[in-house]
Amino acid sequence: MIKKLGFLGLCLSFSFLVSAQTSFKYGKWHARLLRHDGHEIPFDLDIQQQNGKATFFIENGKERIKMENIEKAKDSLIIRMSVFESYFRVKLIGQDSLNGVWVSGGEKNDIVIPLVASAGARQIPLAQATNANNIEGKWKFEFTRANQTKRFAIGEFQQNGKNVSGSVLTPSGDYRYLNGIAANDSLFLSTFDGSHAIVFSAKIGNGNMQGHYFAGAAANESWTAVKDEDVKLEAAVTSVKEGSDGKLAFTFKDLDGKPVSIQSDKYRGKVVILQLMGSWCPNCMDETAFLSEYYRKNKARGVEVIALGYELSTDATRSVNSLKKFRKQFNVEYPMLNTGATASDPMRTEKTLPQLTPLKVFPTTIILDQNGAVKDIATGFYGPGSGEYHLKYKEHFEQTINALLSQP
Repeated sequence: MIKKLGFLGLCLSFSFLVSAQTSFKYGKWHARLLRHDGHEIPFDLDIQQQNGKATFFIENGKERIKMENIEKAKDSLIIRMSVFESYFRVKLIGQDSLNGVWVSGGEKNDIVIPLVASAGARQIPLAQATNANNIEGKWKFEFTRANQTKRFAIGEFQQNGKNVSGSVLTPSGDYRYLNGIAANDSLFLSTFDGSHAIVFSAKIGNGNMQGHYFAGAAANESWTAVKDEDVKLEAAVTSVKEGSDGKLAFTFKDLDGKPVSIQSDKYRGKVVILQLMGSWCPNCMDETAFLSEYYRKNKARGVEVIALGYELSTDATRSVNSLKKFRKQFNVEYPMLNTGATASDPMRTEKTLPQLTPLKVFPTTIILDQNGAVKDIATGFYGPGSGEYHLKYKEHFEQTINALLSQP
């Protein structure tokens, strides 16, 4: 999914790099990303002492992401995400507060958002409201961009009392784990994962909602939604070009600098899954976790996986280093290749997979049969936060591969 920023659950575990007399107050903390327009993106911290060391948790629903790469820079700590080109640079102020910035790598310049955090539980908007407002189910979303163009999505929500979880699905993937509250006449949802940094706020009517979407440093879109259990989302389409035999041909270097070709003996007679992804892409994180586990369990059946990376920069060192973080985080055993084409390059398809019509979204998953011909192309990936859509994706994926493996 092309770059979006937002909020989720992550765990940072590290020994303090500050002087012995400085320590954090243990327990719940609340943090806020401060946008220049006055809107805030909040998230929760829990700081605990484990094995004589402080352990940080940013909690967002069921997900916890570990961060281990911690550096000291003068009077600050730099805490790097386990995936993505993003990090926190923070200063400790006594035991119960810190401030600094969250930095996320961009195509040309870094995106920098001020950050503050204080000890004590966060006062979640609507938490003190007395009446829950039930929004459970499916919603048809219409977003309006600043230039007044429209985009469409599906909201899929579960609810327990006032507490709401779920996700918003777009043609390129989902906004991962959204959590918040629906009470009285209002809705508040948010998520943060090192790439996404998102808030949804809305007024709730009778079977409809109207609100705003804030993402990252500046994105601000209005949206409306209507309850619709039969809502469908038109998927982006990539296909084999007319007149092609459906066979792909490429050779790119892996993360150790060795060339890997789809036409090598290793892939002959195998079902091959091509993961078109980027290390900047939140949904690619969910897909990498899924494919890495799937490959470990199924490689003996005659299945191979190759990841093709479309990064933010043509700087090979930067791209490889970022992809290596994915490989380490998800214990990826299949080759991850740097295509050298950026995700935003309008010629990315012609430069890498010219047998296909234009690549529309990341991730895109291509399944090749034992003869090397394209048999299935799935655009986008719906992760665990999307509920039944994730289950349907996995079902189609597994059925497609099992059918190919069963052929004589």
